[in-house]
Amino acid sequence: MRTVWASREYGMDKKEELQSSLQWLRCPRCGGETGTQVRPHTVLEDFPLFCPKCRYACVIHFKDGRTVDIKMPDA
Repeated sequence: MRTVWASREYGMDKKEELQSSLQWLRCPRCGGETGTQVRPHTVLEDFPLFCPKCRYACVIHFKDGRTVDIKMPDA
């Protein structure tokens, strides 16, 4: 019984650690949170991003904690 409780405690520590390492993707135009969370080692290429605050839609690259906005021609 004691080992089960210890594993639950270990799981909570890992969950807290994961929550602290997550960060929100920010809008390249207004800087608001977009509702998409990423970890530090996440790599995104040609990712469609929408900002609910300023209603800006774009395609981004995300690597090493940096977001690069890609200018896409209108179709």
